[in-house]
Amino acid sequence: MIKSAYIHIPFCQHICHYCDFNKVFLKNQPVDQYLDMLRKEMENAVSRHDHKNLQTIFIGGGTPTALSSQQLQKLLTSIAEVLQPDTGRIEYSIEANPGDLPLEKFQLLKSFGINRLSFGVQSFNNSLLSAIGRAHQAEDVFRSLELAGKAGFENISLDLMYGLPGQSAADFERDLDIALKLDVAHFSAYSLIIEPKTVFYNLSRKGKLPLPPQEDEAVMYETAMDRMESMGYHQYEISNYSLPGFESRHNITYWKNEQYFGFGAGAHSYVDGYRNANFGPLKKYMNAVGEQGLPYVSSHEVPKSEAMEEELFLGLRMSDGVSESHFSSKFGIELNRVFQDQIEEGIHKGLLVKSGDMLALTRRGRLLGNEVFSSFLGAAE
Repeated sequence: MIKSAYIHIPFCQHICHYCDFNKVFLKNQPVDQYLDMLRKEMENAVSRHDHKNLQTIFIGGGTPTALSSQQLQKLLTSIAEVLQPDTGRIEYSIEANPGDLPLEKFQLLKSFGINRLSFGVQSFNNSLLSAIGRAHQAEDVFRSLELAGKAGFENISLDLMYGLPGQSAADFERDLDIALKLDVAHFSAYSLIIEPKTVFYNLSRKGKLPLPPQEDEAVMYETAMDRMESMGYHQYEISNYSLPGFESRHNITYWKNEQYFGFGAGAHSYVDGYRNANFGPLKKYMNAVGEQGLPYVSSHEVPKSEAMEEELFLGLRMSDGVSESHFSSKFGIELNRVFQDQIEEGIHKGLLVKSGDMLALTRRGRLLGNEVFSSFLGAAE
């Protein structure tokens, strides 16, 4: 059963220095033609698969809220008519940049049943925001939250980043101080990753990117864990914290290794045991939808061994971890029979812990998550 749908809007009014997502500058782009092809892709996909049980929809980017009100209405109308979401039941999210939305746009989103907003805040330090290429300032965050509240939004998430160029542990703690006073339901806190084809990648290769030492980055992460927990935000995943009941149901679909649609240029989907990747360039994406119906640049049938490995390195991202009984019923084999050596080694190193039916990361394991995840790669073959 397909539980979730991700919809990608690749347009941005500004490109951040760290971003490697599929995106293009909004100006002079064929936005309406793209939205037409996006609708056609959704129609073609749902004609092949049941979409009546969707539990989450997530509109991401790019910057979905960079669309004009008319374009947003066109997009949301397509989603309503094609996917027919039960908006009183599902989690319906959209990413937004602080400062992008006047009250009328918030009200438009609300009128179509969107009930969760995810703001890319990253920092409340205006100098740092400028250094990482963000177009907003801290004041825009406060104003956007005020307008979102006026429009009736209660489920709001803020993204924060640490390990930024020139950022100290004290800088990040000040960001946490401000964030935790804002009365929002959910936070994501990610460390900066230098990705190829980004401004930061080019600066890093030239030795012109003054990143904090790894020890400081670890301190920032531990500070986030401690401060969030002390304020009642449960760390339910390595980088995500929420008040009870406000966990991101959409992202949990990914971490539980369940099926989902992915629509739009550069989007990925997991359907009927296949992981599919769409064409990224707009022209190739739109041509493929027009000619083939579905814009896959690649389609990979996931063998059982690979699916079992994914179950571990995705599921262990969650604080609850991986259920041994669920693994056994899903794959017809006991977890320990497949990964006994890796599990025993992780427990011996203090990175994994067993509690009843669950296998989970320890606090130290969260700090060294990539080491744990990589230990399962190739282990089920």
